[in-house]
Amino acid sequence: MNPTFFAAAGFTDTLRETADTFGWNPWLFFSQVLSFVIVAFLLKRFAYKPILAVLEQRREQIAQAHLNAEKIKQQLAEAEQRHAEILAKANAEAQKMIEEARNSASNLAERKQQEAIAAAEQIVAKAREASAIEHERTMTQLKRELGRLVVETTAKVTGKVLTPDDQRRLQEEASRTLSA
Repeated sequence: MNPTFFAAAGFTDTLRETADTFGWNPWLFFSQVLSFVIVAFLLKRFAYKPILAVLEQRREQIAQAHLNAEKIKQQLAEAEQRHAEILAKANAEAQKMIEEARNSASNLAERKQQEAIAAAEQIVAKAREASAIEHERTMTQLKRELGRLVVETTAKVTGKVLTPDDQRRLQEEASRTLSA
C-alpha cells in the first residue's frame, strides 16, 4: 500500500480526535455559517445601504452649506462694493455741488457766498447721512439673512428642529462674526 495513504489516515484520525475533544459538530458548524451569511446579507441590504445613503445625503447638505456660505460672502462683498460706489458717487456729487456753489457764489455778494457754502455743506451732510443710513440698513439685512441661512443650514446639517433659543443664539453668533 501507499505510505501517504497511511499518513493521510493518521492525519484524519488525529483531526477527528481533535474535533471530538473540542466538541466540534459539522452540522452545527454549517448551520452557524449559513446563519451568519443570512444575517450578513440582511444587514448589508437593510442597514448598511440606508446608512450609506444617509451619510451621502449629509455630505451633499454640507457641500450645499459651503456653497451657500460662499454665496453669502460674495453677496456681502458685492454689497460692500455697492456701498463704496454709492458713497463715492455721493461724495462726487457733493463735491460737484460745492464747486458749483463756489462758482456762483463768486458772482454774488459776500452774504450770498456764505449762504451757498452753508447749503452745500448741508447737502454733503445729508448725503453722508443718507449713505450711512443705507449702509446700516444693508448691513442689517445682510446680518438677518446670514443669521437665517446659518439657522436653516444648521437645522439641515444637524437634522433636528432648532428651538427659538438655538435660532436666536446662532443668529447672534453669525452677527458677531459678520461684525468682526
